[in-house]
Amino acid sequence: MASGGGVAVASLWTEVNRCGQSGDYTRALKALTKILHENRDDVTALHCKVVCLVQTGSFKEALNVMNTHSKSLGSDVVFEKAYCEYRLNRVESSLKTIESAPEQTDKLKELYGQVLYRLERYEECRSVYTDLIRNSQDEYEEERKTNLAAVVAAMSQWEKASMEDLGLPESTYELCYNTACALIGQGQLTEAFNKLRQAEELCRVSLADDSDVTEEDIESELAVIHSQMAYIMQLQGRTDEALQLYNQVIKLKPSDVGLLAVTANNIITINKDQNVFDSKKKVKLTNAEGVEYKLARKQLQAIEFNKALLAMYTNQADQCRKLSSSLHSQNPSHPRPVLIQAAQLCREKQHSRAIELLQQFSDQNPESASCIKLTMAQLYLVQGHVTKACDVLRSIEAFRHKAGMVSALVALYSHEEDIDGAIDVFKQAIEHFQSEQPGSAAHLALVREAANFKLKHGRKKEAISDLEQLWKQNTKDVHTLAQLISAYSLVDTNKAKSLSKHLPSAETMSFNVDVDELENSHGATFVRKKAGKVVGESLPKEPGSDCTIFLLGKLPKNYDPNVTPDPERWLPMRERSYYRGKKKGKKKEQIGKGTQGAMAGASAELDASKTASSPPTSPRPGSASGSSTAPSSSGVVPPRQQKPSSSGATRKKAPQKKKKGGKGGW
Repeated sequence: MASGGGVAVASLWTEVNRCGQSGDYTRALKALTKILHENRDDVTALHCKVVCLVQTGSFKEALNVMNTHSKSLGSDVVFEKAYCEYRLNRVESSLKTIESAPEQTDKLKELYGQVLYRLERYEECRSVYTDLIRNSQDEYEEERKTNLAAVVAAMSQWEKASMEDLGLPESTYELCYNTACALIGQGQLTEAFNKLRQAEELCRVSLADDSDVTEEDIESELAVIHSQMAYIMQLQGRTDEALQLYNQVIKLKPSDVGLLAVTANNIITINKDQNVFDSKKKVKLTNAEGVEYKLARKQLQAIEFNKALLAMYTNQADQCRKLSSSLHSQNPSHPRPVLIQAAQLCREKQHSRAIELLQQFSDQNPESASCIKLTMAQLYLVQGHVTKACDVLRSIEAFRHKAGMVSALVALYSHEEDIDGAIDVFKQAIEHFQSEQPGSAAHLALVREAANFKLKHGRKKEAISDLEQLWKQNTKDVHTLAQLISAYSLVDTNKAKSLSKHLPSAETMSFNVDVDELENSHGATFVRKKAGKVVGESLPKEPGSDCTIFLLGKLPKNYDPNVTPDPERWLPMRERSYYRGKKKGKKKEQIGKGTQGAMAGASAELDASKTASSPPTSPRPGSASGSSTAPSSSGVVPPRQQKPSSSGATRKKAPQKKKKGGKGGW
C-alpha cells in the first residue's frame, strides 16, 4: 500500500511539473490537492498550491492556505502573502508583511516600491526604485525605470516637488507619458503636450508590429494619452476641443475604471451648472467598483467635491448637505466642504446662516481662514453691509497690505464716504512697507497714491507729509514738488515760496517749441491771438469791441471784406432777433402718401370717430396698428395666437386716427 502510494505521489509530482511548465495551473491544482490528501503537511505541495492559486487569481484562497498552515510554511511564503494582500487592496497589511520579512529579496523590494506608491509615500518609493535600478541588471530594468518616472510625475503633480533630472530615457511611450505628467505638474503645458504627441507616435509604432493588435486595441491603449491631452487643452481654455476628446475616450469604454472616472469628472467640471443632465450620466462612471484603489487621494477628493456641487446645481439640497458634511468629517480643516455648504445656504436665501457657518470655521481653522473670510466679505456686500465687509477684509493678515486689498478697501470706504477709514488703510499699509521694504517701488507707489487720494478729497495738510517723503526720495521730481507747493500754498505761504525756489527756471523748462508751427498744425482749428492783418487788410473794428478776436483758420468761399459780418451769425436761426418763423400756407393735399393703398378721399370713411357704430376693421398689412405676422429681416416669425373673446370672435384694434399736419399714414 505504501509502495503503491509512493508511486502514485511520484506520478502526481510529474504531472505538477509538466503543468507548471505549460502554464496549466488549474490542472496542477488538482494534482496538488491529491498530493495533500496523502500528506496534508507537505510544505512543498502547500507552497506550490499557493503559487498556483496566485497564478489563477484566487488571492483570498491562497491567503487562507497560508494563514491556515502558517507554522508549516513559515517565512517561505512571505512574498506570496504580501502580494496577495496587495492585490486584495490590503496595502497596510502588505507593508507590515514585507517589513517583517527576515531578508529583503529583490522581488520583495519590487513589491515594496509598489506598496509605497499606493500609500503615496513617494520619497521613500523613489529611493527604493533608484536603489533597484543601480544594483540590478535583468530584463526588468525598463519596467523599473518606468515606475521611477511615474513616482517623479506623482511628486510633481501632487506634492508640487521640483522635477529632478534622473537621466531616464524616453525610448518607450510609457516613459514619455510619465515625463509629460511631470511637466504638467510644473505648469509647462506646451512642453507636456508635445511629449504626449511623442508618446502617441511611439505607441502606434510599437503596436503596429503586432499583427494580432487591431486599430480598436491601439485606440484603447491611446485612451490615457488622449485624456491627458484633453486635460491640457482644458487648462489652456480650449474647452470645446477638450470636451470632444474626452467624449471620444468615453465612447471607447476602456477597461481602466480610474481613467473613465477621471475623464467623466473632467467633463463635469466643463459643464459646471450647465448641461446637468449629461453631468448626471457621467457621474455614474465615477462610482464604478474599484475606483478608490486606482486614483490618488486628491483625485478622489476632487470627484467627491464635484458630486456635491452637482447635487447643488440640480437642486438636490439634502444630497448636497449630506455629501458636503461627509467631506467635512473626512477633512475637518479643508475649507471647500464648508464653502459648498455656504453656497447651498445662499441658494436658499439664508445668507446670515451662511456667514455664521463661515465665521465658525474661520475661528476653528485660522490657518485656512483667508479664502473663507473673502467669501464672508462677498456675502456682506451682497447684503449691502459694506462696512462689515471692510472689517472682515482688514482682518485677513495674509492679504492685509497687498496692493489689491488696499485698492479694494479704499474703493469701498470711498463708496461709503468714509474718507478717514480709507486714509487709515493707506496709513497702515505705508507703515508696513516702511518697516519691511523702505524705499521700495511698492512703498513709494503706495505713498504717491495716498497723497493723490488726500489731495483729491481736500486733505492737503495730511498730504504734505506724503509729498515731502516722495520729494526727498527724488528731488528732481518736478511734478511732486508742484503738488507740494500747491498744498503748502493753502497752509503755509512762506513755506510754499521757499519751496518754489527749487522749481527750475522757465528757460530750463522750455522745450524749444516752435509756436508758429504749433499754431499752423492740423489740430489748431481756432487760435486765440491779437488782431492782425488778414490777406493784407485789417478787419473793420466794431464799436465797443476789444482788441482780441478769433481768427478762423480758413475763410468761407463767399467772404466779402467790404461787407460787415452778421453779428448774430453764431446764434441758431430760431434765436436771432430777425427770425419770424415759417409762413403757414394752405395745406396741399397729400397724394400717394400714407399707408399703402390709402386715398385722401377715403379719410372720412376710415375715421373711427365718424363710424363709431360700424364694426371694427382689420388692420392692413404693414400698418402701425395691430400685430403683423409678416416675415422679418431675421427670418420667419411664427404667428402669435390671440386670446378669443367671450363671443368666440377675434377682436382687433381699430386704425388710429390720422394726426393733423402729418405726412399721412396711420
